[in-house]
Amino acid sequence: MTTGGISILVGTTKGAFVISGAADRNDWAVTGPYCDGWPIYHAVGDPETGTLWAGGGGEWHGAGIWRSDDGGESWLLTQLTRGMMDDWAANDPDFAAMISWSDEPLPFGDAFTQIWSLSHAHGTLYAGTKPAKLLQSHDGGATWELVEGLSNHPSAEGWNPGAAGLVLHSIVADPADSQRLWVAISAAGVFATEDGGASWERRNRLSNAEAGAHHDHPAAPRDGETGHCVHNMMRAPGAEDVLYQQNHHGVWRSADSGRSWDDITTGLPSTFGFPIRVHPRDPDTIWTLPLNGDMAGRYPPNAAAAVWRSRDGGQSWEALREGLPQQACYFTVLRQAMAGDTRDPAGVYFGTNSGSVFASLDEGDNWQEIARHLPTILSVEVLDRSTGVAPGG
Repeated sequence: MTTGGISILVGTTKGAFVISGAADRNDWAVTGPYCDGWPIYHAVGDPETGTLWAGGGGEWHGAGIWRSDDGGESWLLTQLTRGMMDDWAANDPDFAAMISWSDEPLPFGDAFTQIWSLSHAHGTLYAGTKPAKLLQSHDGGATWELVEGLSNHPSAEGWNPGAAGLVLHSIVADPADSQRLWVAISAAGVFATEDGGASWERRNRLSNAEAGAHHDHPAAPRDGETGHCVHNMMRAPGAEDVLYQQNHHGVWRSADSGRSWDDITTGLPSTFGFPIRVHPRDPDTIWTLPLNGDMAGRYPPNAAAAVWRSRDGGQSWEALREGLPQQACYFTVLRQAMAGDTRDPAGVYFGTNSGSVFASLDEGDNWQEIARHLPTILSVEVLDRSTGVAPGG
């Protein structure tokens, strides 16, 4: 990791990677894979200390969170649940010796199989799991506890999984108030706490419900609510009550901390997509990457890649294509695979399931491919040591 520069933290199906750039956001270099080749669903960093965390796992490994204090050169695993590997090792001493396995009980048994999301705020590290639970650590990821207020929500027994399972994939903190936190679960919707996780409110109501918006997809608006299959959610820095989400049937904006949501999809080429990104200083500037539909292949419309930007909070949209492939482009950009830095102009980055990372250093006007041939990319985040500010704060 480049000291004083910028690092792109990439989670993939075959470990974590770090793409390091100089202070001027050029001369990119890829290092990795890290984390013993585990599937890494999300990697984040603390810009003040440079500490990195990477969460992932699956049925084979169980769930765990890796930590690096030296920019990715070395990593330490905190394993949280058992996987098939542990069952094998328990019955095969040779295999156990080969992987240096220990029969010490794991803190959460087999309660979940993967870590899907991470967030570091106010000295607390949060983790979202599959099936959906929220964990918190107050010692940098060494020990963890369940946020029981969310697990005990009255609606929990009725939460339904999306196509990828019941995953808690978005954790959104308020940098000004440690008691406020939002999470998004597919396919249970948006939940918020204002008392540090003791109690949670479900926040999926349509503010324009009187318009009768509805379509037949099971994730569509119904009964006065948005569909519960949220794909990604982000708070607008500098506007404490403004949230955006991309979900299974469009892009939505809330001006009241998620208590109600407005559809801002009009002007986009499709209602389907995964990531959403908000400008680090302008709460009305957002980016998303529409795909051609749930059942139509999930690639850019007309197989021509474009990031779509709005400068007015979603009232209008423009396609940004310069430097992106415009023919035979069939990649997918997943829910956590778009990120941004806090520079001026702001940088925007996204990774594809075909293993490429694209960067724009001018807020989307122009794009360049800064890495290629990586494994399937599951997440992209930015660690900017020159500013000491976490993007999205």
